[in-house]
Amino acid sequence: MISIINKIISLILVPIYFSVLSPTYPIIYLFNQPKELISLSENGIGSEDDPVYLTAHRGVNALAPENSLPSFEEAVKNGYYSAECDIQLTKDNRWVVIHNAEVDGRFCEYGKIEDLTLKELKTFSYDWGPNVWKYKDSRIPTLEEYLDVFVGTETRPQIEIGIENYDKLDAIVNAITRRGLTDQAIVLTYNLKQLQAIHDLNPDIELWYLVDEMTPEAISQAKAIGDNVWLSASYDKNTEENIKLAKSENINFSLFTVNTLEEAKALYDMGVRYIETDILCN
Repeated sequence: MISIINKIISLILVPIYFSVLSPTYPIIYLFNQPKELISLSENGIGSEDDPVYLTAHRGVNALAPENSLPSFEEAVKNGYYSAECDIQLTKDNRWVVIHNAEVDGRFCEYGKIEDLTLKELKTFSYDWGPNVWKYKDSRIPTLEEYLDVFVGTETRPQIEIGIENYDKLDAIVNAITRRGLTDQAIVLTYNLKQLQAIHDLNPDIELWYLVDEMTPEAISQAKAIGDNVWLSASYDKNTEENIKLAKSENINFSLFTVNTLEEAKALYDMGVRYIETDILCN
């Protein structure tokens, strides 16, 4: 009965809530209309010899609910370099793929992930998002289910750790290695201690240090962990000078989140080849 009441309240209040946050949300969530992907190659950005490597932000969330298995399957189907996800830890210590620490109106359910078991979370369906009716039977994926999408493909799984946890990081590494994805998977986090712990568990897994700005300090911190540590930095908070700095320091980096052709072209001209996006495609 409480669940039914929650859904009724969400159907009324969530569109209003998102309409206050952003004028695009009512379109996405109320009418559930997918967006058209914008091709870089068709617009003269990148080439076969010098391509742009695109990460699908929370999967291809323009075509399917963010962080859902269909959104990651779309990333593989559309040939993305990688597909980023966010993971949280349940009450029974299972890593699940969801951005927020709480279940929200996208599911018309509420509660903290840490207070819910995997079994409870698996009863929640995606009630908001592009093509949501098509994927009404989808459920919040486990980390293992997410990784299975990429086995035998060229698309790289990219796992962002969404909480400050150090005890269950071995479960992430084990899930990656058991599937033979050690050389394919990427793990990223804002937390240097987590990066170091993952590196200590398996130094062959590529790590990305999430930062706002690419500074000498951030570059030094990433390099101190290992040679296979990149920077993943905010597009909005980095200038051409930051980009020149990173290139001069010979550290690999990617910028998030880039959603227009103009932004992609400007970055390409500055020598940036790795970007994260909601809507661009090759």
